[in-house]
Amino acid sequence: MADLRKLPNLSALRAFEAAARHDSFSRAAEEVHLTPGAISHQVRALEEELGVSLFARHGKRITITEQGQRFATALRKALTEIATTVEDLKASAQHKRLTITSLPSFASRWLAPRLWKFMDLYPDTEVVLQTGQHLNDLRHEGIDVGLRFGKGHYPGLFSEKLMDDYYYPVTSPRYRDGNLPQSPQALAQCTLLRLDVNESWQPWFDAAGVTLTEPSGGLQIEDASMLLRGASDGIGIALTRHAIALQEIAAGDLVRLFDVVVKAPNAYYFACLPEAMHKPQVKAFYDWVREEIAQFKAQSNWPGEPTE
Repeated sequence: MADLRKLPNLSALRAFEAAARHDSFSRAAEEVHLTPGAISHQVRALEEELGVSLFARHGKRITITEQGQRFATALRKALTEIATTVEDLKASAQHKRLTITSLPSFASRWLAPRLWKFMDLYPDTEVVLQTGQHLNDLRHEGIDVGLRFGKGHYPGLFSEKLMDDYYYPVTSPRYRDGNLPQSPQALAQCTLLRLDVNESWQPWFDAAGVTLTEPSGGLQIEDASMLLRGASDGIGIALTRHAIALQEIAAGDLVRLFDVVVKAPNAYYFACLPEAMHKPQVKAFYDWVREEIAQFKAQSNWPGEPTE
């Protein structure tokens, strides 16, 4: 690698490139806001440093030499690359990008309907929302923020708990032509929709004081959004989380059954690389999502602290 400390004076390089392009010390002087004498002096010093003649002088006229032309071509290419990089950096600073990952259910039912508020506040930030069931590698996948539903143990990441969530049963008001179960024990005669083994009905049964067992057989759904769609279509009764069901409950597509709620063993977390918190768009989103969750909890009939 070349030793950058051995580069000629940058002002002299700029003066030479301008003189080579204009074939004139006078016009080069106008461009770089120096006198023709100063341009001539800088070019002469550059020639002495390089040990070659860059221009042939004919009185006040100059003609670039073959060596000078070769040097000017290389210098112009380097300066063009620098100018292009500067413009790219300026554009990047003006147009910020924020990449967020989340579970599909939380993204579609909680975050996406509110994200326009953040985008209105920060119109210069391009927001990319990615969804998936697996945990992304934020560093290797170039992701700024992960909104995760878990235990909060994310080695190597800055993480902060955003909120807990709570389980309770929901169904369509049209389920069984509106003949909804009147007690938790009556769920024994209903179709109970299952998500997966990580979201069991059993803790809710225990909290409700009923002797029912975990549903088995039939349809098992792997996506929480599809589970709620099945419930709103009247297929059966779903055990769901408050944060992702509230939209359908408010719209009347789902009704909550009974007053029993159980706190989820997982919670929602904000996670990012520690250095990402220095990015203005990441810090802005962090502040915004915390405030948005505080408002959500205050305005959405939050279940409170149920039976654990």
